[in-house]
Amino acid sequence: MKSSNSGLVKRVRQLGLVCGVLMGGATVLVTSALAQSGPVPVAVVREKAAGSFYELDGVIQPVKQSTIAAQAAGRIASFTVKAGDKVRAGQVLAVIDDREVAAGVQKSQAQISQADAEMRNARASLERTRDLQGKGFVSKAALDTAEMQYKGATAVREQAAASALQSSISQSFTRVTAPYDGWVLQTHAEAGDLAVPGKPLVTVFAPLPLRAVVQVPASRAQAVRVASQTQVQADSTTELARWITPIARAAVPSADPVSQTTEWRLDLSDKDSADLLPGQQVRIRFSQPQTSSVTQKLLIPQSAVVRRGELTAVYVAVNGAFSLRAVRLGANLGADGIEVMAGIASGEAIALDPIRAGFAKATPAAPVGK
Repeated sequence: MKSSNSGLVKRVRQLGLVCGVLMGGATVLVTSALAQSGPVPVAVVREKAAGSFYELDGVIQPVKQSTIAAQAAGRIASFTVKAGDKVRAGQVLAVIDDREVAAGVQKSQAQISQADAEMRNARASLERTRDLQGKGFVSKAALDTAEMQYKGATAVREQAAASALQSSISQSFTRVTAPYDGWVLQTHAEAGDLAVPGKPLVTVFAPLPLRAVVQVPASRAQAVRVASQTQVQADSTTELARWITPIARAAVPSADPVSQTTEWRLDLSDKDSADLLPGQQVRIRFSQPQTSSVTQKLLIPQSAVVRRGELTAVYVAVNGAFSLRAVRLGANLGADGIEVMAGIASGEAIALDPIRAGFAKATPAAPVGK
């Protein structure tokens, strides 16, 4: 038994030795790969000609969105939906206690039955009186009285029918239904709450179509109005941002008295907005006409930007080494690069591969575009 244990210990030690060799070999290989990676390519930052445009932050909104309010007073007996639920047109969303209204409907039906009986009796009396008057047994005044009684009974029947219709409509108000197919955005009440006419109960929206909404300052109103192209940036997290061209755009003919902005609505096609969500923030660009003067902008490649939390920076080549420097970025021009507002100057060289430039012994290669 002792011999068996010693053999097992020996094999475990051998296995540990082999693992140590393999791990050491892997470390040597990684270190060797980094050492043989060579100088990091850099590029000299220059100002480039770029078209004039103006960008603002916007938000995605559904074209069809409704806040459904109560039309009847009473306690909410049941609430059948919650935020995020899919609903169909006509689906019951909430039920308000309708016992009092149901009693009114029953009373109206009884009044109709009573009015029907009185109208049948008045009709029969009119027919008898007309027959007797034709044979000379009653006067013309008696016939006129019978006709008036029948008309009065008919009016009472119509009044009872109108009252029943009104009670039926009031009862329908106790069933809160969806106006169209869509999704529940938010609920504003719970079962047991008191509902009163005008109190919001639930907000629903249709998933398509969508639009982008942006608030344009008064100082930029004219530039936006004459813009030759309008684009919506759907996703700014990818290297190459996706830009969408609205199918229509329109300005609300009024301005906010506090912020002095005008709301612009940019309608999006169903295909372009299929992966967008209401409330999602987007970037909206208004490009100036081609006849406008072309401006010079300091542009850098998107791959050269380092993003660490809220920090945006680049590695700048300084005296044969790299120094991480924070920069303030402007508009993303896609394949043309990103505009730099502050942090680096024209003529400085930056690393095109920020991952390799971050190593302690990284050195810059000959600049590209010098």
